[in-house]
Amino acid sequence: MALHFIVPGLVAKKAFAEKWKSAWTVMILTMIVDLDHFLADPVYDPDRCSIGTHLLHTYPALIIYLSMAAFPKTRLVGIGLVIHMALDWIDCLWMAFE
Repeated sequence: MALHFIVPGLVAKKAFAEKWKSAWTVMILTMIVDLDHFLADPVYDPDRCSIGTHLLHTYPALIIYLSMAAFPKTRLVGIGLVIHMALDWIDCLWMAFE
C-alpha cells in the first residue's frame, strides 16, 4: 500500500520536477478508483486480485487510462491510474506466489 504513495511521488519528482507537488497530489487522488471495491461482496478479501475483478480495475479500463496518459490535459490522471493498476497487478503476482 505504501508504494501507492511512494511510486507516484518518485514519478512526479522525476518527470514533473517543476510542479512535482501538484503532480503527486493529482496522482494520489486517483486512488479514488478503489471505490469500486465497495461494489464487491465481500468488500474486502485479502486473497482477491483486484485486476479483472473490480469494475475500474478491468483491462478495458486500463486501455482508457493508458489513452488518458497520452493527452496533456488528462496525462497526470492517466499516469496515476496506470501506476495504480501496475502496482495492483504486482500485488496479484505476489499473492500467486505465496
